[in-house]
Amino acid sequence: MYETLALVGATGAVGRIVLEQLAERELPIKRLKLLASERSVGKEVHFRGETLKVELLEPSAFNHIDLVIASTPDEVSAEFAPWAVKAGAVVVDESGYWRMDPTVPLIVPEVNPEAVDNHQGIIASPNCSTTQMVVALAPLHRAARVRRVVVSTYQATSGAGLAGNEELNHSVRSALVGQTHPPKTFQHPIGFNLIPQIGSEKHEGYTSEEMKMVYETRKILGDEDIQVCPTCVRVPVSTGHSESILVETETPLSLEEAKELLRQGEGITIVDDLPGGKYPMPRDCNGKDDVFIGRIRKDISGGNGITFWCVSDNLRKGAATNAVQIAELLIKRSATKTA
Repeated sequence: MYETLALVGATGAVGRIVLEQLAERELPIKRLKLLASERSVGKEVHFRGETLKVELLEPSAFNHIDLVIASTPDEVSAEFAPWAVKAGAVVVDESGYWRMDPTVPLIVPEVNPEAVDNHQGIIASPNCSTTQMVVALAPLHRAARVRRVVVSTYQATSGAGLAGNEELNHSVRSALVGQTHPPKTFQHPIGFNLIPQIGSEKHEGYTSEEMKMVYETRKILGDEDIQVCPTCVRVPVSTGHSESILVETETPLSLEEAKELLRQGEGITIVDDLPGGKYPMPRDCNGKDDVFIGRIRKDISGGNGITFWCVSDNLRKGAATNAVQIAELLIKRSATKTA
């Protein structure tokens, strides 16, 4: 049973939403411990009518803890996750460090819930841009097998954490008065700008963010033959990643078949009325947990192609919500086994 939970990175942008989700979704947790780096120790956080103090992230902090949800930089996760597993806890990790480890399942509950049973103490949650895409791909893949994906992302500044949104605000204000705010978080000023680079150069001109989408998509969908061609772009939007996706399937799908598959897909909301000017936009999807899809069309250039527009709150389904859903999945499957 999972009755005690530790939240690592409790004071960060994703950690705060995890706390909201834990309260809203009423997980049956009897004790919650908040952990963070030394600079956050002692901060007070309100949860379910209680005031909790943030404690230091150290090996002994995981004694008598059943479950851990963590949102930290990769290097922090690499160090602390083995501590937690050694103490007997299961770690749901938001960092990128464990995602491609062959011993660690990479989970999106709407897509591959069965893979969670293969964990050896650590379960990874995918990159935010990958998460929303595979939620959209999954019903198409089950019905007609996805062969190729061409995706362009339009990613919010909050994907770079609190510092990303702070830089957006400073950059926009500076641009409005004819000045340039020196960028620190991004490669170039983000105010009224698009930056076609997220992450470092990684493989044949593709960035680390783009290659995450390639490798993670294959792992989650369980198909190494899926070809993914991604271009990831940072845009001056505070919250909500958008993606233009072209999917080619092995078996042809009519437009109506594709729409119905997406409409029935778990965790998907369709907003698709071009004449009425209705389609997903980041400002309308903020604070919501679903993946929103619109502009669904056949690929008029030929082949077995379906193309659509996909938007999701990157701090929620792209991060916090997915982690909490994994925790719910663990609790549910544990209860089934002990029943």
